[in-house]
Amino acid sequence: MGEAMLTDDELLRYSRQILLAQVDIEGQLRLKRSRALIVGLGGLGSPVALYLAAAGVGELHLADFDTVDITNLQRQIVHDTASVGQRKVDSAASRLLAINPQLHVQRYPQGLDADSLAAAVAAVDLVLDCSDNFSTRQAVNAACVAAGKPLVSGAAIRLEGQLAVFDPRQAQSPCYHCLYGHGSEAELTCSEAGVLGPLVGLVGSLQALEALKLLAGFGEPLVGRLLLVDALGARFRELRVRRDPACAVCGNTHAQ
Repeated sequence: MGEAMLTDDELLRYSRQILLAQVDIEGQLRLKRSRALIVGLGGLGSPVALYLAAAGVGELHLADFDTVDITNLQRQIVHDTASVGQRKVDSAASRLLAINPQLHVQRYPQGLDADSLAAAVAAVDLVLDCSDNFSTRQAVNAACVAAGKPLVSGAAIRLEGQLAVFDPRQAQSPCYHCLYGHGSEAELTCSEAGVLGPLVGLVGSLQALEALKLLAGFGEPLVGRLLLVDALGARFRELRVRRDPACAVCGNTHAQ
């Protein structure tokens, strides 16, 4: 992964984004050398994986213990009907490599416990939380804080979505726990409450955009801000989020 140049094929493949002054050759090289972990290959993880693979992120680590079900296909666009019954990491890897054969893929088909999650986070430059449950989000956040790795977090249910970036490398950045605390025991899932496919596509696409900005080094990442998406009214709202000095997860990480 230490290649110093782009090949002729890569220059052609990524030519439209290389034309952007904010990306250019240097930004594309940064993407080529980058590794990202995607936790969850469902409605959010599908557009995230597709866009990062297409954009030239060199290595994607895919984590999902589930298999493809026919009820997934309404929104989980990295999978198709022929994938039903397959492990999601295998279905997604096949699709991503068909889009970009130059991609390196690492698969985590089992649930990640504390040790394996810590190792998976330590092995990458950035983590995208595309999971669908609060306990996983808390565990991923804690691992990112401990490893000092930026986290792009997305969520969507019914007709509402949320997006934020937590970057423990920045002294003023909050973490997921600063914002949500211990959460609610009565948290609903999409299988219980429902969700519209284009909404998770929108939030996942924004997650991919934030990841590319962080990895290539341009723009203003969504750090210290929470983006709220109201799909029913086609409205976006932004809230400021401050780091909690007494946070049980990140409260002591910037004490030096």
